[in-house]
Amino acid sequence: MDRRTLLASGLALAAAAPLRAQGPSPAKAAQRLPLWPKGVPGGEGRTVTDVFVKRSPDGPADDIAWTHLATPVLKVTPAARPNGTAVLMIPGGGYARIAVGNAPSNLAQLYAANGTTAFELLYRLPHDNWAAGPDAPLQDAQRAMRVIRAGATRWGFDPAKVLALGFSAGGHLVGRLGEQAAAKTYDPVDAADALPARPMAIGMFFPVVTMAEADAHGPSKRELLGNGPDAAMADRYSLERHVAATMPPTFVCHAADDRTVPYTNSIRMFTALQAAKIPSEMMIGEAGGHGVPLIGRDGKPHVWIDLVAAFAARHGWTA
Repeated sequence: MDRRTLLASGLALAAAAPLRAQGPSPAKAAQRLPLWPKGVPGGEGRTVTDVFVKRSPDGPADDIAWTHLATPVLKVTPAARPNGTAVLMIPGGGYARIAVGNAPSNLAQLYAANGTTAFELLYRLPHDNWAAGPDAPLQDAQRAMRVIRAGATRWGFDPAKVLALGFSAGGHLVGRLGEQAAAKTYDPVDAADALPARPMAIGMFFPVVTMAEADAHGPSKRELLGNGPDAAMADRYSLERHVAATMPPTFVCHAADDRTVPYTNSIRMFTALQAAKIPSEMMIGEAGGHGVPLIGRDGKPHVWIDLVAAFAARHGWTA
């Protein structure tokens, strides 16, 4: 099947329930929901301060990235008319920063305007020397899924219908969440921790996947594992090595001209998913680079967004 045929078939699937640029009702303003009201696990004696920087000198005021984060939070963009679904979005930044502003992202607003309650995760970074080391982001991702489900009645969605999307290094984190949803990474702190952390389905956008030298994204690998990790450590954090039968249905996409994270990361992931017989779909676009805008200047979603929505809908993520 050539690329044009693949794209056309994907568009046909997506047409069943595309996200609309002008939703039926406006999204509400984002709210901030702390993940750990009693303090982060392993945070005793650590003095980390929230720090953010502008991503470009002339960019909008909210075009920022967090280089240190002491208090992990979920930004919640409620749907004015909830349709029973929710989405967790995990931004990237090479594990050196978290590229997300204070206001709801365009994608969060789009989801909320179409009835999906949108959550964006600000997670801890390994370089702040948390007790869990490179597993601190996974602690936050697991806890986020449980806090989201605990609030299902409040926000008006089915707790089973939570899609999780990750972008770049956030794609690595969402992949770890899918693989390690049942792993015990922290002691329970409240009733929310009795809830499952496994998403209904996941989407990995231009993701960091492997720590193998040939295809690894060097900066993410260094931030996560330090300089010169041994082979066992690199293997432990290479997603393609740990796909099990419990992995959620997974959508993977990348651009062939990505010069930051090689598209072969997505191919490695998809190959492993298929070998494990996990429901999965992959799109490799001809062009787009790294971090292609998911919402165009016209306010319309990139085709990838409708494709992942159609994929998730086939696996139960429907209104």
